Amino acid sequence: MFLLTALFSVIGIVLAVGGVWLLALDGSAYYAISGVLFLIIATLLKRRRSSAHLMYALLLAGSLVWALWESGFDWWPLASRMGLWLALALPLMIFVRRNAFQANKILLPVWIVCTALTLSPLAMQDPTAVEGTMANRVIDPDANIGFADKSEWRAYGRTNLGQRFSPVNQITVDNIDDLELAWEYQTGDTKGPRDVTETTYQVTPLKLGNALYLCTPHNWLIALNADTGEELWKYDAKVPAESQRQHQTCRGVSYLPPSDVDEASYQNVAVKVNQPSEQLEPVQCNAQLFMPTSDARLLAFDPTTGALCENFADAGVLDLMHNMPYTQSGYYYSTSPPLVANGRVVVAGAVNDNYDINSPSGVIRAYDVKTGELVWNWDSGHPDDTSPIGPDETYAVSSPNSWSVASADEELGLAYFPMGNRTPDQLGMYRSPAEEKYATSVVALSLETGQAQWVQQFVHHDLWDMDTPAQPVLLDLETDEGKQPALVVPTKQGDVYVLNRATGEPIFPITEEPAPQGALPGDFTAPTQPTSAVSFKPEPLTEAKMWGATPIDQMLCRIEFNSLDYEGRYTPPSEKGALIYPGNFGVFNWGSVAVDPRRQVMFGMPLYLAFTSKLVAKDGQDLGETNRGEQGLNENAGAPYAVEMGPFLSPIGIPCQQPPWGYVAGVDLQTGKTAWQHKNGTIEDLTPLKLPIKMGVPGIGGPIITDSGVVFMAASVDNYLRAYNIKTGTQIWQARLPAGGQATPMTYINSQGEQMVVQVAGGHGSIGTTIGDYVLAYKLSK
Repeated sequence: MFLLTALFSVIGIVLAVGGVWLLALDGSAYYAISGVLFLIIATLLKRRRSSAHLMYALLLAGSLVWALWESGFDWWPLASRMGLWLALALPLMIFVRRNAFQANKILLPVWIVCTALTLSPLAMQDPTAVEGTMANRVIDPDANIGFADKSEWRAYGRTNLGQRFSPVNQITVDNIDDLELAWEYQTGDTKGPRDVTETTYQVTPLKLGNALYLCTPHNWLIALNADTGEELWKYDAKVPAESQRQHQTCRGVSYLPPSDVDEASYQNVAVKVNQPSEQLEPVQCNAQLFMPTSDARLLAFDPTTGALCENFADAGVLDLMHNMPYTQSGYYYSTSPPLVANGRVVVAGAVNDNYDINSPSGVIRAYDVKTGELVWNWDSGHPDDTSPIGPDETYAVSSPNSWSVASADEELGLAYFPMGNRTPDQLGMYRSPAEEKYATSVVALSLETGQAQWVQQFVHHDLWDMDTPAQPVLLDLETDEGKQPALVVPTKQGDVYVLNRATGEPIFPITEEPAPQGALPGDFTAPTQPTSAVSFKPEPLTEAKMWGATPIDQMLCRIEFNSLDYEGRYTPPSEKGALIYPGNFGVFNWGSVAVDPRRQVMFGMPLYLAFTSKLVAKDGQDLGETNRGEQGLNENAGAPYAVEMGPFLSPIGIPCQQPPWGYVAGVDLQTGKTAWQHKNGTIEDLTPLKLPIKMGVPGIGGPIITDSGVVFMAASVDNYLRAYNIKTGTQIWQARLPAGGQATPMTYINSQGEQMVVQVAGGHGSIGTTIGDYVLAYKLSK
């Protein structure tokens, strides 16, 4: 009884002190009242009074009424408010020594009622779910899917259209239970002690001929036998470690088909090389592979052996730091594959966020695909002059960059680049009118000249690092006005924009909505922000939506919520600290969405995770250790403010907002309506207990769709590859992965006529999934 009394006393003190603090912030009075009740119960227990049980019954009943008033019959919010209190009632009822029956006469039935209502099937419903089905009809049987060959996957999104759609259909909803592991390969490239936090394995391999081509986080290029997973050759780019690099990753490589033979009859034959490919002499290349490196080089390879291409740039090596205004090591590099289209290899790059106001340029450059000669350069800081820059000239300082994957319509002669922001991301006073125009947008550039043909902006005067993260998806969409060349692009803030890719005009309406105001002196906030008719933007957060494993950490989250500036989407960052929701991971990120152009439907993975953003006045003081990557304190050298960002988490490291945090969703692109939406993923790899409880967890990565209506995706923070029925969104299969699956899968037909599904599992540094170096291939059992 002494221990129970002490426990109730400690809980009472914590709740009373925290509750008064919360009241001072105009928050809920529940915690202060509960704290007082716990202290009264502890006093009564110390005096061996049976009235302690009556008071605890009052606490339970009052807590249930309050919980239902705040959250309704929504199990996770209800359980977090009631679970610990219901558990504490058990020792109170069991270990009472006197008047046991009398003491429990009221508490026991109250406990039973509260437990029954908390565990009621009514509370198991997900009020955020959208129940429905997608019409399973083929609208455009002759849809443009890039190429018909089922055996290949030639670009990051299978083709430059970025659809992530494959015409293969052997694996179906009916036979997917027979899918099993066919082979497994380990690259040997794993995260090292000197690597930055954001060391991640995000690659989607290419399948050309009978070989798979993939890069690793440290820029090894590897060729595997697509049937067996046997290593054919490997090239190590010898990238040095660099602590100032924000990302250490490679999402993929690019391919140039051979030019002097009929492509339909060409089969790339990668051969087994018995020495490291970097030791081979450069050769004249017909077909070429391109890999960007994290030390800002572009390498061109012979696909058969992995030897460098003698004909491209400097014996296969192009230095991407040329003409940069600033050249700090680790501040500029490409993490995404370049775009190969219409005789160009077009390279964009990532510029570190919030490290220095004087950083390299975000210029996009097109080189002759065979020689590496600069053809044009489009710099959003100087967007009108795209002729190749002179040897003594430099690009614009810190101009908005494009770090994600681009798409192309080679018939229209246009390339589509998702644009980021100018660094510093949270300080807008350094931006020119041209940079304002092209930041946080999609821009269509002429493949011939590099001139911008149109731009559609998604955030005005972006102060939130809401850069456009996803590869645009191209399809021909049937509309009331007839078939239109469409572009679909999801954004961090949750909107999905559907545009005419020839003109940039919206197919589904875009409207402007009022935005919160208030910015630092010398800066401003846009009065309105755009939003799309197709949207997954979240409802605004409230104190009642704060969450925790127990009422205590939930109370602490409420205190933090009420201490931050928050006025909804687009709350400006501040010195006090602002709540940014959706947060820096966005609702959608680089994984983009998958689109079936025949059925004209979209599959996506909306994510809901709030971040905090705080501007830290430097005033000439030493801030200690800075430049911590995307999460943490970054210096903004040369600016008066540093910025500190990170996910909005409780003291025990779980999100402060109530779940679900992650979903899968299907959209009918004919109507723009969400057909279904279901929570996705479990907490199995988030807790030591390994409980596979489906809560709807965060994830980063992307999906693919096959012609049979099966969707494959890993991405979530539990280590699984999953399959879904596109019609209903129902999960129909899963396979345990040995590491985090934060890469988009791909599929192809092997030389034996079998459909293979390949998933890279290597983990993600900043979201904490299991690190590894695995490539796994699945096929139907015989």
